[in-house]
Amino acid sequence: MSAVAPAPHPPAVRSAVRKIFRRVVPLFFVMFVANYTDRVNLGFAQDELRADVGLSAAAFGLGAGIFFIAYALFEVPSNMLMERFGPKIWLTRIMISWGVVATLMAFVNSAGMFYALRFLLGVAEAGFFPAVIYYFSRWLPDSHRGRATSVFLMGSGTATVLVGPVSGALMEMHGVWGHSGWQWMFFVEGVFSVVLGFVVHRFLDSGIESATWLTDEEKRGLAAVIDAEQDERDARRGTAPVSRWRLLADPQILLFLWIYFAINVALYAVTFWLPSIVDDIGGLSDFQVGLLTAVPWLCAIAAVYVSGRLSDRIGRRRPVLVALLVLGGCGTLLAVFVSPWAGLGALCLAAMGFKPASPIFWTIPQSYLDARAAAPGIALVNSIGNLGGFVAPTAFGLIEDATGSTEGGLVGLTVVGFLAALSVLLVRGGGRNDRVRARRAGTSAADGSRTAPGAARPADPGPAGTASA
Repeated sequence: MSAVAPAPHPPAVRSAVRKIFRRVVPLFFVMFVANYTDRVNLGFAQDELRADVGLSAAAFGLGAGIFFIAYALFEVPSNMLMERFGPKIWLTRIMISWGVVATLMAFVNSAGMFYALRFLLGVAEAGFFPAVIYYFSRWLPDSHRGRATSVFLMGSGTATVLVGPVSGALMEMHGVWGHSGWQWMFFVEGVFSVVLGFVVHRFLDSGIESATWLTDEEKRGLAAVIDAEQDERDARRGTAPVSRWRLLADPQILLFLWIYFAINVALYAVTFWLPSIVDDIGGLSDFQVGLLTAVPWLCAIAAVYVSGRLSDRIGRRRPVLVALLVLGGCGTLLAVFVSPWAGLGALCLAAMGFKPASPIFWTIPQSYLDARAAAPGIALVNSIGNLGGFVAPTAFGLIEDATGSTEGGLVGLTVVGFLAALSVLLVRGGGRNDRVRARRAGTSAADGSRTAPGAARPADPGPAGTASA
């Protein structure tokens, strides 16, 4: 029996979706570019900021990482407040408040102020990503939500490419009106986020019913489709809640936590310390350093596309993820033993491994968890795994202070990448994508050896409502 293709949406719904992709999705894309820029631009200010404020490498690494502590602590409360005040008000608040804090970074004059502002930046930004995903769930049918999320996520990749040249150019303003280049960088990029916050308030609507740019027919049709899909999900999901503590009893969830934590350790270590490593080439202006740091991330964006297509085509996520983590580890190891220019090429390999690892990883727990465990399970993995962003720069700074170079940190990243790759081999379930599972099941049904698609099949339920796939 072949699967039945979903019926096409009515013309009014298709028209509404096109308007959303023209008006809302690009706005979220720009917001994510600004968001990621204000999060990681610190790496470009490292040398000058440390010299002016008197920060050691360890103190700088701690300040870079403390952002993620605040982000993890306040993500859930932020989501609760978003439900109370509505997406428009809350996303506007997030944009403006993080822009203000990012702007205040231009006035850092002590280690204590540096730590406080990085912590406040995490508080201000907490809840941004889940709020956008929630917004899509209330505005777009299931059939279009994946594309919207992909466009939104491209914002971080775009930011990694743009942040280097833009921040490097702003750093060249050193001495203008008596201020350092790092002060101009934080000020200009922070003010941009504040201005963008007011744009968000002008163009964003909390609900479909308040969107004056949709016709009444488009509003009714879109709301009916989304409500019907939500009712269907509720009927399938059941009502039994799943405890996060119970999820922690599942060895597979613990394995997911470790793998995602390791991916973030590697990714954010490269992100925060790449400008410093490129600067070791010598004889480069701040703008040239910024341009060169964009090269690994351009390679990474291409790798994200290729690895995603490859994993979809072969239907095997885990081998692709293992290969990416090994590639990233080899890149960081190679960077230790070669010249600075060759080291830049090695870091291109590292970025091409670690950056695409995250989107490939998320396909595995989504396939492993059943419907009732998916939301708390993914939230748990995301919140704890993001603490890798705290560990990475902190550990890198401590190693540099102790050894006088970044080589020890790069070796550590190699070990993390290889251990994560080995850990992926221990994951059970969630290894094939739905399309390949359906194709194989359909082929087997022809010779009567397996269950046809859509028929019930036995599952091996694990703790916390999980089932092996």
